[in-house]
Amino acid sequence: MQPLSCPFLINPELDFLNTKIRQEPFAWPVRVYYEDTDAQGLVYFANYFKFMERARTEWLRSLGVEQDALMRDDRRVFVVVDTQADFLQPARFNDELLVTVNLVNLARASFLIEQQIFRNSLDGELLCRGTTRAALLSTDTLKPVRVPASLFEGSST
Repeated sequence: MQPLSCPFLINPELDFLNTKIRQEPFAWPVRVYYEDTDAQGLVYFANYFKFMERARTEWLRSLGVEQDALMRDDRRVFVVVDTQADFLQPARFNDELLVTVNLVNLARASFLIEQQIFRNSLDGELLCRGTTRAALLSTDTLKPVRVPASLFEGSST
């Protein structure tokens, strides 16, 4: 799997991440339902972003971050501040997809991840790839707050 090229360099704060985590992204399976397709029987473009959002949520959950508890108990929320995608091949009704999440940059109040969507497996056809930058905000002020590096230390794939 080829990493995406992006204008951000790997942040030295990520040095604590072991090689396995950097080389093997978190992966989440998604099945394409009829409701995900358009009149041509192909997945509607906006639904790829929904698939990526589900994978990001499950990735955070795998790190022990429950977003509702983060909002309720810590008064913090993640918000997407930038996202982009390259649509390479269409997915169709009933396809089994694998959506990946790979942390590539950790800044003071945000992090950048790469995401890819494959048909069937990581060895399958690459359908879509993109990046998403999310920021951590205080729910009281809606201003950015520091993303603790420890949030990503315990990750495992």
